[in-house]
Formats: sequence, C-alpha cells, structure tokens
Amino acid sequence: MLKVGLTGSIAVGKSFVLSVLRELGCATFDADKIAHSVMEQGRPAYEDIVREFGRGVLSEDGSIDRAKLGAIVFADEARRKRLNEIVHPRVIEEQDCLLRDVEKANPLDIAVMDAALIIESGGYKRFDKLIVAFCDREIQIERLMRRNGITREDAERRIAAQMSSDEKRRYADYEIDTSGSFDQTRQQVTNMFNELLKAKQS
Repeated sequence: MLKVGLTGSIAVGKSFVLSVLRELGCATFDADKIAHSVMEQGRPAYEDIVREFGRGVLSEDGSIDRAKLGAIVFADEARRKRLNEIVHPRVIEEQDCLLRDVEKANPLDIAVMDAALIIESGGYKRFDKLIVAFCDREIQIERLMRRNGITREDAERRIAAQMSSDEKRRYADYEIDTSGSFDQTRQQVTNMFNELLKAKQS
C-alpha cells in the first residue's frame, strides 16, 4: 500500500484536495477529525486537556469547545505546544491503527492522510509521499476570514502561528496550488493521482 501524507497551512483548501482524491478511489483520512475523536469525553486526551486548560474550555454539554481552546492556543505558543504534546501521540496511534486496517483489507490501495502538522510533528517520515497544498497568501487570508467569521488581524495571526507554506513546500513530493478555481485544482489533483499510481507500481 502506498501511504501518502497531505498537508498545508490553514484555509488553503486541503479538504477539497482530499475529497477529490477520495472520488478518485483513494482511502482518505482527516487527522483533524481523528483529533476530535481522541478529545471526546471518556477518551484519555479529554481528561488531560481539562486538567491542563481548565473547565473554561468546555461547552455546556461537557464536550471540549474547540473555539474556546483555539482562542487560547493560537495566542500562546507555549500553550499550543502543550496541547500538541497531549493530542499528537493519541492521533498518531489512531492513524496507524486506521492505516493498518486499510492495508489489511486492500494491500494495493493508496491511503491519504490529511494532517495539518505532519511536517512539524515529524509524522511525514511515516509516509511514502507528501503532498503540500498551498495558495496565494491574500486568498488564504480571505478564505480564513470568511470561513471562521474572524477579523483580518485574527486571520493573519493564525496564519503566522503556523509553519509558512513556503517552508512546507520544501518537504513536498507533490504540490497543489489551490489559488484558482475548483476545476483547476481538480485537474491538478487528477494529474497528481496518475503520478501516484505510477509511483505505486514502481
């Protein structure tokens, strides 16, 4: 099985790229959704997060309010690092379990894991190939403002808190520029998928 990592900065269109790869027949996983699941009540990361960040990050039903938690960690690098220390080992464990299940069911598959921090965590080394999605910075700022309903200042701060797209691209085996239309991006992804098929066969 060919294991492929997909990454990119916030609001660059990773989810769309992943959806096209799913349509093309890849087994796809979203590390953010996996992170949600390991932070649910009753899972080990939940207790650690509440202990570390306090009950103020909880919503009325007792679940972790990701917006409240995000407001804390995006404003403080040390707190963000601490959250990653709690969540990442659990996410990697869950990812490996899911990838093993796919490989067992279909050893000839292409599995793609969308993970925002795959480079920063060193997790990219566990994959055969790495795709980096990126877009024009101004487009990225506008997308983030629209998606999250935040100010330009907040959007710029969140983008600056992450590794830059230029830095991420240095690690890429494949790059997808999502600055254009959906159709343009879809064509790039389709072309790259054909390259992945060749890589799998070689």
